[in-house]
Amino acid sequence: MSVAAELHTLTGAYALHALPEDERLAFERHLADCGACRQEVTELSATASRLGLAVAAAPPRGMREEVLLRITTVRQEAPGHGAPGRPAPAPGRSGRWTRYALAACLAAAASLGGVAVWQSQEARDAQQEADAAHRQNELLARVLSAPDAKTASAEFAAGARGTVVVSSGENRAVFLSSGLGRPPAGKVYQLWFADGGTMRPAGLMDPDGTNDAVLMAGSVDGATGMGLTVEPAGGSPRPTSAPLALMNFPTA
Repeated sequence: MSVAAELHTLTGAYALHALPEDERLAFERHLADCGACRQEVTELSATASRLGLAVAAAPPRGMREEVLLRITTVRQEAPGHGAPGRPAPAPGRSGRWTRYALAACLAAAASLGGVAVWQSQEARDAQQEADAAHRQNELLARVLSAPDAKTASAEFAAGARGTVVVSSGENRAVFLSSGLGRPPAGKVYQLWFADGGTMRPAGLMDPDGTNDAVLMAGSVDGATGMGLTVEPAGGSPRPTSAPLALMNFPTA
C-alpha cells in the first residue's frame, strides 16, 4: 500500500491523539488536501468526546496502554470504493478486522475521555475546596483584626490553653488552641456556642491541629460563651460528653 493510502487509515489514531510526532505531522499535511479524512476525523472526535463524557469513573490502571498497544496490531481498513480521493481496500483485507479496530479506538476514546472527565472533576473539587478555605481564612483574619475584637483566655486540662476572639461588628468568633492532644481514635473536637442555656454546634476542629485557629461556624448572635467537647467523628447535633472547656465571651 502506498504512503498516501496508509495516511487514509490514520483517522482513528489521530482523533485519539495516539500518533507519534512524525506521523501526526504527515497526517496533518494530508488533512489539508483530503476533505473525506477531515470529515471522518471530525466524526470520530465527536464520538470520542461523547463517550468520554459518559464515563465519569477512572478506568482500570494500564487500560489506555493496553488498548493503544492492541491498536498497533490491527490497522484500520482503507475507505471503501466511491469515496472521492480515497483508495479501495487492499485485497484480502477483512471488514471484521476493521470492526475490531474501530471498537478498540472507541474503547480507547472512552478510556481517555473517562480519565479527562475524572481529572477535570478532581480539579474542580480541589478548586472549590481552595476557594472555600480562602474565604474562611479571609473571615478569620477579619475577626482577628476587627477594631472591636475582644479576647478571653483559659487554661484547660493537661496544660492545654484556649483563647476566644469575638467581634460584634463581624458577628463572628475565632477559637485559638495550643497544647491540645489528638482526640481518641474515631473522635473529634467539636466547638459549641453557649446560647440561651443550650449548646449550638459551632464546627469541628482538625484532628491534626493541636495548635490551631478555627473560625467558629455560624454567627455569634446572642451567644454568651462557648464550649469544647469530644464527639464521634463527623460531630453531633448536641454534646454527648462532658465539656473539656467552657468559656464566657468577653464583654469589655
